[in-house]
Amino acid sequence: MRLSPKILARRSSVLDEICNSEHKSGNKRGALPFDLLERKHVLEIRDDLRSTPGAQNEVVKVVSAMYGWAIENDILRSNPALGIKRLKSGDGFHTWSVEEVRQFEARHPIGSKARLALHLGLFTGLRRQDLAILGRQHVKNGWLHIRPQKTSQSSGVEVELPILPQLRATIDASACGDLTFLTSEWGKPFTVNSLGNKMRDWCDQAELPHCTLHGLRKAGATIAAENGATDEQLMAIFGWTTKQQTTHYTKKAQRRRMAEHAAHLLVIPEQNQDKIVPPKKGRTTGGTKIGKSPDNSTPT
Repeated sequence: MRLSPKILARRSSVLDEICNSEHKSGNKRGALPFDLLERKHVLEIRDDLRSTPGAQNEVVKVVSAMYGWAIENDILRSNPALGIKRLKSGDGFHTWSVEEVRQFEARHPIGSKARLALHLGLFTGLRRQDLAILGRQHVKNGWLHIRPQKTSQSSGVEVELPILPQLRATIDASACGDLTFLTSEWGKPFTVNSLGNKMRDWCDQAELPHCTLHGLRKAGATIAAENGATDEQLMAIFGWTTKQQTTHYTKKAQRRRMAEHAAHLLVIPEQNQDKIVPPKKGRTTGGTKIGKSPDNSTPT
């Protein structure tokens, strides 16, 4: 089957992005042996490069197509992307719970770069590519001003957000770089991929292997919605331009609140055994009229 030039160009663009991305070893992925790629590596690439289920599925599809071509041309014998389950809406990165945030904080004290990364991700809701460049130049009069890179060429929306006291305290207690808050152990700004890899290490140290930096963005949206944030408020905080992204959080929060307030309706009312309803006058039992006795005395 011949593919259209548009599809070929799209797949070529995704493959170029994969090759230019950075492996946790510090090497470009394109410089690594392609015949040693395994399923776990495909999942790693998928989660590093994309944050939504549809976009993640596209990465897997492109890799699978390339390896399928290599098999047909007797270059390789197996396809590492074959059989990877497609993600559905709502799948993807795990949303941190409050307990998991506390567990991370217990492992990484205030003043550490790990704690700084946690609070920057949680209290700004920024994506990884924006956290990697976020610095004091984006702060003015206690407010954060940044144009998210993901939407800079589409909506061009700018995020303006007050810096919460909790985040301000963490920043003040941390060693920050000149141009970026987050810096590597060599004092240099993180790349997008190296920041993701470093957060992976910090989460593993806290025994949270399922948690990621992007999951903090989802946690922030969940917490805000459960605290009563509206769709419009979530759009302002997270830089979203449509309610397609926000309703997932607000509807879930509304359902949770309704369930909390309505759960008592499941309980069957208990009868009070101490209250015995007296029979009405004139009722009969066993053919005998209950009321006054023939001698007009009250029955005993």
